[in-house]
Order: sequence, then structure tokens, then C-alpha cells
Amino acid sequence: MIEPEYVALYRSGELARRARELEARLRDCDICPRECGVNRLAEETGFCHSGYLPVVAAVCAHRGEEPAISGDKGSGTIFFGNCNLRCAYCQNHQISQNHRAQSKNQIDHQALANHMLYLQNELGCHNINFVSPSHFVPQIVRALLAAVPMGLHIPLVYNTSSYDSVGSLKALDGIVSVYLADLRYASNKWGQKLSQVSDYVERARGAIKEMYRQVGNLVADECGMAQRGLIVRHLILPNGLAGSRESLGWLVNEVSPEVTVSIMAQYYPAHRALKIPELARKITVQEYEEVIALLDELGLENGWVQAMDASDTYLPDFARKGHPFESAVSRRK
Repeated sequence: MIEPEYVALYRSGELARRARELEARLRDCDICPRECGVNRLAEETGFCHSGYLPVVAAVCAHRGEEPAISGDKGSGTIFFGNCNLRCAYCQNHQISQNHRAQSKNQIDHQALANHMLYLQNELGCHNINFVSPSHFVPQIVRALLAAVPMGLHIPLVYNTSSYDSVGSLKALDGIVSVYLADLRYASNKWGQKLSQVSDYVERARGAIKEMYRQVGNLVADECGMAQRGLIVRHLILPNGLAGSRESLGWLVNEVSPEVTVSIMAQYYPAHRALKIPELARKITVQEYEEVIALLDELGLENGWVQAMDASDTYLPDFARKGHPFESAVSRRK
């Protein structure tokens, strides 16, 4: 395994410098594109309902991610509470959109570091996988400062909706090894209606281009485990709401035809989706096949495609003690 760059950044003092700069930005918070301007150091909260300390809803070895992320030992997944989006169909809505319940999951930075070491040393995970990290970038880097001298040495995965600040992403250059990034919409109309975000398209595309600049195409070790690179996830939504042709075409033309993609068929009408006619059903075989055909048409050859029955596999329950997934067996092809 190649030593992640964040270890060298720690030794040089650069990691500490970035941690200080990121924490200073919490005083007038601009960590994500919302730029709420609240003083999170004084526990003021904006759109994400999060103050200074990280909120961790679950920690587990996740075996349901892409094969290059989960491998045979699982991805060391840290699910952060709260979110900077309000997706009507969010499968993680128990932790992303119920900030009052998540207040009990607030921990300090040392505890977050301890979680990382537990996942690496006790569970033997291949990587540390931060899920919904966009509003906790300073907290992650601060915890990393504690975790590296304790022996953390595995790749970090940034698992995001892609509604990220390019400035915050630049502060993660050399820290994050693998970006696991959603590309949800090609239309701000649907971003606003379904996720309460008016500028998702330009923000996500700018973020993905910055991620690709940092880490490039996926690089795996001799066992097929991701060591560095970008993976772009695209969730097929009913009624073409994800704008798959436009989004995947943008990837080919503006990022790279060699970029690794993960086409996800796991959509299920969770949370408030049943109240929205366009979202109130699973995807059809025809909708699925149309997106899969786009891969050949556009020349996207690297990545994975979920099977049509994936919606029955990836339904977490964060009220369950321990692992939020009943079945951690991936059905990805």
C-alpha cells in the first residue's frame, strides 16, 4: 500500500496549518456553498444545523459500496449527521434531516480520530469513508491531526453529494485519496424542487472538476482496492429527473471519457418521495436500460452498474443498533 499524502502533510506541519485556516472559516462559515456566515465556533448554526463539533451518526465496516471501495474487509464508514441538502428522497433522512435527534451524536475531535483508528485497526477496513462530509471539512482535518500520530495510514474517501465549496476542496488537496462524488441533476429546477438547492448543477460540476484535478482517474492496488482517484456516482431517478444524458455527456466532454462511473439503480421512494408524483415509484426497466445504453453511446467504459433489484438491498435503518444495513452484501456487477 502506498502511504497516503496526508502523512507527509502532517510531518511537514502543512496539515496543522490547513486545520487552523479551515477552523478560522467557521467563525463566519463559508465551508459549503450555502455560505451561511454564522459563527459555528460559538455554536451558531445555519442551514446544516451544525456547530463546532462533528456529529457522527454511525460507524461501521460497509460492504455495500463499490467493489474498489468495500473490498472483502469493508469500507470504514463514518456517517455524519445533518446535511447541506434537503433531498426529498434521501435514504439517510433519519440522520440527514432530523437535526434535533442528531444533537446526541455530537462528539469531539479526539473521539472522531478514535473512530478512524478503530475502523483501521480493529475492523481492518481498507479505507476511511466519510459520508456527507461537506459541512464538516474543518472537523475532519482537525481529527486527522490527532489520528496520524496514533498510526492512521489508510486512504481517505470523501463520499459526497458534490454540493461542495471549491475552496474547501482545495484545502483537502493531498489529504483525500479518493473522491466518491454524486452527480445528481442536470437541471437546477429539479435541484430546487427535490433538494432545496438553487445552484446544484454549477456547484457540483465545479466541485467534480476540482476533485478530478486533484486525484485524476482511479488507481487501484494489486488487490483492486482504490488508492487514489475520482469515482462519479449517478443515481437513476424516475421520469428522467436526473438528466442522465446531459450529466454523463458533461462528464465525457468536460472531465474525461476515462473517468470511473458508478451507475446506481437503487432509487426507492423514501422519506417524502411518495408525496411527489414524479418520485413516487421505483425506476422502470426501460428507464434503467436507457441509462445503461448511454454508457456505450458515450464511451464510458470504466466503473460499475447496479442490478435492477438494488433498491431492495440498500435501505439503511439508523435506528438499528450497530450496522445500519441489514444486508451488507453488494449486488453491484
